Amino acid sequence: MCGIAGCVNNFGLDIARNDVAAMLSAIQHRGPDAMGLYIDGLAAIGHVRLSIIDLAGGDQPISNEDKTIWVTYNGEIYNFPELRDELLGKGHHFSTGTDTEILVHLYEEEGTGFLDRLNGQWAFAIWDTRKKRLFCARDRVGVRPLYYTMFNNTFIFASEIKALFALPGIGRTVDPSTLDDIFTFWAPLPGKTFFHNISELLPGHFLLFDKNGIKTGPYWEIPLYSRDEWFTDSPDVLSENLRDLLVDAVRIRLRSDVPVGTYLSGGLDSSGITAIVSQRFNPGVETFGIRFNDERFDEGKHQQEMVHFLKVAHHEIMADTTAITDSFTRAIRHCEKPILRTAPVPLYLLAKLVRQNSIKVVLTGEGADEFFGGYDIFKEALVRTFWGRFPQSIQRGKLIERLYPDIFRDDRTRKVVKSFFGRNIESFRDPFFSHNLRWNNTSRIKTFFSDELNSTLQSYDARAALEKHLPPKFSSRHILARAQHLEIMLFMSNYLLSSQGDRMGMAHSVEVRMPFLDHRLMEFVGKVPTIWKICGLHEKHLLKKALVPFLPGSITGRVKHPYRAPVHESLFILAQNEEGRELLSERAVRQAGLFDYNKICTLLSKLRKTEAASETDSMALAGIISAQSIVRDFIEESPLKQIVLQKPDRVIEG
Repeated sequence: MCGIAGCVNNFGLDIARNDVAAMLSAIQHRGPDAMGLYIDGLAAIGHVRLSIIDLAGGDQPISNEDKTIWVTYNGEIYNFPELRDELLGKGHHFSTGTDTEILVHLYEEEGTGFLDRLNGQWAFAIWDTRKKRLFCARDRVGVRPLYYTMFNNTFIFASEIKALFALPGIGRTVDPSTLDDIFTFWAPLPGKTFFHNISELLPGHFLLFDKNGIKTGPYWEIPLYSRDEWFTDSPDVLSENLRDLLVDAVRIRLRSDVPVGTYLSGGLDSSGITAIVSQRFNPGVETFGIRFNDERFDEGKHQQEMVHFLKVAHHEIMADTTAITDSFTRAIRHCEKPILRTAPVPLYLLAKLVRQNSIKVVLTGEGADEFFGGYDIFKEALVRTFWGRFPQSIQRGKLIERLYPDIFRDDRTRKVVKSFFGRNIESFRDPFFSHNLRWNNTSRIKTFFSDELNSTLQSYDARAALEKHLPPKFSSRHILARAQHLEIMLFMSNYLLSSQGDRMGMAHSVEVRMPFLDHRLMEFVGKVPTIWKICGLHEKHLLKKALVPFLPGSITGRVKHPYRAPVHESLFILAQNEEGRELLSERAVRQAGLFDYNKICTLLSKLRKTEAASETDSMALAGIISAQSIVRDFIEESPLKQIVLQKPDRVIEG
């Protein structure tokens, strides 16, 4: 994987190559193997490379034959051999063996309309010197990031925000509404960032910049089919078709000129991917897993079961409290936005372990829970919709007990939990019915907002802003489809694939590939009837059926164990060490202006007296520390101080 950056100014002002070199230097962790720059009178586009395909000849930017079209690209196009053969047949000439080069030739052949032909994960920028036009695009669900801003009539883009801030004069202030989004949904709304005037290109969208300004639009949307479009095949046929698609998605994601490993947690998704790799393609695959010394979070027993079953070479990292404490703010600097949990940090440590073992690429199981119905919130939505439709049914309480048997220990707990899930069941037609309980619960941490921030936000309504992103027929779709759509659009694209995916991997120059997010598979699963996703209250029914030939019954029959990491234990230690005391000092808190200092003191006093913090207090602590850390690193301190300026290995003058 790689990093990209650049500037385009159609008014003919010279672009300083040193400025773009500084941008690239800020993200060199994404591509430590080479740095390249193309520059002419109107544009400068650059690239830092993590060499994976055509190791000797794939340095970027790359052009077409007559050097009128240039591309800088972060990603992998997994079906590039097939596209390359097609383009060769049409008379195009290639100078490298990379997947990058097919982009300029597809653009030559088809203009901007080729995006739906790509199978992969990408963010790229194509500079057309003839039309004086920049064409950018991002993959369907946002595996790879792309940020942009306008400054002095110049369009500026990069893989990470810190590269934008490497340019002198770019404003660095917090967008309060985004903090409100995160403290509601766990993630910014699509297109927004934590900073004023810095935007993120939406997943599945393209962007054009020329003398007329910026134009964006979608080329793909999250599948949201009506019942009339659902498959009518039997589960046996569907599972066989799904299995074929998944095996092929894995096969093409193993295309690489360097070894490819896998993440192995011991859960269904990563175990399934690893088993397919090991049994069909590479018996010697190296696997990597996270261990916790707290049994509430640890899945080591299941990891070892899969290791012995597949006989793979396994490596593991112990993400104990000290390790999470020590790495939290470093991980946040890569996230570039506040988070409400510590879960990215063990993945940051895991990527470091991968790199230490000389592996650049890993396959992971992300996307399976979202598309196959793996989260409890989906089952809650089904149960609570049943309650709303049949409020007098005596079965409704029993369904919740079946969903959460561990927390129904006594009559008092039963009453409290049933009351919680029974709130507002009559509003099951509300487009946000599936998520409102969780969002309301998360929103309680906004009590820590400062008076200044609350005053700024008084006219902002996060849910109303979110509603503008819903597709036209959203409310008419099945409750499970609606819940999945929200989870994919918000949590998966704007948190899971970012803070826990791309950013943690690329912090250590590790590329993460996700077979479950193959667009063919996503579109297929969108047409699977809901009953075969969640059958009764059994999650991922069809996926488990498809993976039976690859996995032992103890894995396909496991109850899902959500990936989590200790929050209170590690962050409370951080809050009391030298760095944490400074981040949460009265000076730092009042200067940032985001939180109420006295309420933070009350929270810390409360946490000193307990060994088990509530979910609300844990989220608040994570959100406050991470936000304060970003303010320190990106606003109070100059990002230029944290950059070791590098000279490009190759500069091409246009």
